[in-house]
Amino acid sequence: MLSNIFVLLQYLIPKHLITKTLYLVARISHKKTKNLIISKFITFYKIDTKEIKLEVPDDFKNFNDFFIRELTKDARPIKNNQNTIISPVDGTISSMGKIQNNKIFQAKKFSYSLEDLIATDLEQAKAYINGLYVTSYLAPYNYHRVHAPLDGELIAARYIPGDLFSVNQTTVNCVNGIFRRNERLVMHFMTNFGPTVLIFVGALNVGSISTPWTGEILPRKKGVVEVLDLSNYPSKIKKGDLLGWFNMGSTVILLMPKDFCKFSNNLLQGATLQMGMEIGNLSFTNK
Repeated sequence: MLSNIFVLLQYLIPKHLITKTLYLVARISHKKTKNLIISKFITFYKIDTKEIKLEVPDDFKNFNDFFIRELTKDARPIKNNQNTIISPVDGTISSMGKIQNNKIFQAKKFSYSLEDLIATDLEQAKAYINGLYVTSYLAPYNYHRVHAPLDGELIAARYIPGDLFSVNQTTVNCVNGIFRRNERLVMHFMTNFGPTVLIFVGALNVGSISTPWTGEILPRKKGVVEVLDLSNYPSKIKKGDLLGWFNMGSTVILLMPKDFCKFSNNLLQGATLQMGMEIGNLSFTNK
């Protein structure tokens, strides 16, 4: 009953206004206020501060600065194996598996199409027909930076305006096509094994999405798809390189073509991910 009320309210409340308000609150720089917010957050969510690079809370200029915190170099080790693909995030797998023709499973009875998710020309979507996908939910307590799952080149990035439904499991179970409805940043990569797509999905209370190439992208409910200019920035990436971060939490979707990789045996729906852990093996594609 409560879950139904929570979802219903999201159709009624001014989601973009609430998100904008929290955006401002998260950037309060008054020392006592921001330190109190950070300390309460750490206590409530049981954040492991030993893996955080900076001193908590004094080295953070505001709560958002803490939310997108960097970790120490040894907190998320990455094995130097060119034949593996790693998790780009800390999070929980909400859905994963094979793309059924052009349909991606969301939850329960819901699915959505590659074309609607990528929202660009059909040829790009065709590359992932019968491919593989992993949808990872980043809870508030997770590390919120997103990293490259394998070596490659960033060849395109597009911002797609949209709604800001929450992406927690309750809402995902009830709102049809939530990932094609919410705003998102779609990043296209070319690797030695073929193309991949990594998608940052915006959500309620996500004040913005940032990347080293685009800077901060603020939410827009309406408008056309924006092709982001990458021409003045290096496009080569290495496995584990920083791709961006959520200013508050959300979801990341990784798309891979058919026969791109074989998932690791321990990769299951509901599994907990850490950035850097192996999620698949690419070596069999070279045989």
